[in-house]
Amino acid sequence: MPRKKKAEKYLYKNMVSMKVTDMELEILNRHAATAGLSRSAYLRELFLSNEIHVHYEIVADMKILRDILKEYGKIGSNLNQIARYFNTGGERSLAMEEEIRHCIADLFYLREEVLKLAGETDGNS
Repeated sequence: MPRKKKAEKYLYKNMVSMKVTDMELEILNRHAATAGLSRSAYLRELFLSNEIHVHYEIVADMKILRDILKEYGKIGSNLNQIARYFNTGGERSLAMEEEIRHCIADLFYLREEVLKLAGETDGNS
């Protein structure tokens, strides 16, 4: 009587190989034998049923972060002074409008710098 053919999804068409030391091979053989599985079945079961936890370490350049925070602080202080000027009845002037534009431009520049730094932490240089 001929063997039954396995369903298409259970056919193993791809091969993966790796090098191990003699000790690692002995450990693999022992674990597979204890589980009553072949090496291939044991490894397949091992990587399909276990989740590997990946640890990411984010390293930040504190000097750059401090400099950016200082710039945000300066811009915030300038905007507060402008708001106080207008809230106390100050007249609109070209100089004041130019200062507002300058603060907004600084904010956009810092935003781009922060986005560049964030891209570097994501692996996008």
